[in-house]
Amino acid sequence: MHPFKSISYASPQPGTRLVVLGAVHGDETCGTRAIERVVAELDAGTLALVKGRVTFVPVTNPLAYAEKRRAGDRNLNRKLQPTTTPREYEDHVANWLCPLLAEHEVLLDLHSFRAPGVPFVFVGPRDNAGPIEPFARAACEEALALRLGVDRVVDGWLSTYAAGIARRRELAAAFPDAVLDLDPAYGIGTTEYMRSVGGAAVTLECGQHEDPLALDVGHTAIVNTLAHLGLIDAADPPPAQGIEALSLCEVVDRTSDGDVFVKAWRSFDSVGAGERIGTRGDGTAVVAPFDGVVVFPNADAQVGQEWFYLARDSTRWAGAAKGERARR
Repeated sequence: MHPFKSISYASPQPGTRLVVLGAVHGDETCGTRAIERVVAELDAGTLALVKGRVTFVPVTNPLAYAEKRRAGDRNLNRKLQPTTTPREYEDHVANWLCPLLAEHEVLLDLHSFRAPGVPFVFVGPRDNAGPIEPFARAACEEALALRLGVDRVVDGWLSTYAAGIARRRELAAAFPDAVLDLDPAYGIGTTEYMRSVGGAAVTLECGQHEDPLALDVGHTAIVNTLAHLGLIDAADPPPAQGIEALSLCEVVDRTSDGDVFVKAWRSFDSVGAGERIGTRGDGTAVVAPFDGVVVFPNADAQVGQEWFYLARDSTRWAGAAKGERARR
């Protein structure tokens, strides 16, 4: 079994406890490379920790990383929770990773995506006491998100998944051949788990998997996070202006191998209400229910897994000037 590795630096001066993850998905290596660069800078003294503690996990899923694929036995970033009966490799990762996350206060999780697109950051919900994802640290996440060096912010992950699970229950009867995960905890990944133990967390999607600039995006984000939290002796980066703010609203699963897109969608391509996005194997049209954008389109999604997401404009970031989204 592949071993787990973390690298930790602690200052004698008290401060925030930060954890940075790379390669939660094994084919998303920009976070690994960015972490390696920052570790080298800390070891060389070109960056110096002056307060708090930072822990780096360059390769969070060693099996998937070694095999250069998204997952080992399953997607680590779904249904993430400790278990007393580990069966899949990712269960063993979770039993090591979850306690490590709980030792920290802030998580920066570095990812990349399959289709071409530009970097963006996922944040959690607004402060709330609701049943899906109760939370009280939205201000911390919002301030950090605006200082990572990107100008697109997306929220709505877990609430979208709650609706998606309800839809999957209906699909289970209509598509008996599809392997649909109906566990209510399916949408819980690293950031959702971090929030559940009292922390704040953001996921930075640094760019397309093979884009060499994604490494620089990840590196900038780590350094900016260290500065913003006061862990290094550097000025707090100014918050981004002109951000594009979006909320995920729908997740659509692939229900047969015959499900196909009408074109090669890119993340954040605009769609109009009623516009055809794809076609089911039986010829049924899949259309946009509202004006918005397509996110994470995956033409090769496994049956029963996420085919694409839909998002629309958010009013959450009224304090920051909103950027324009070009139609493609």
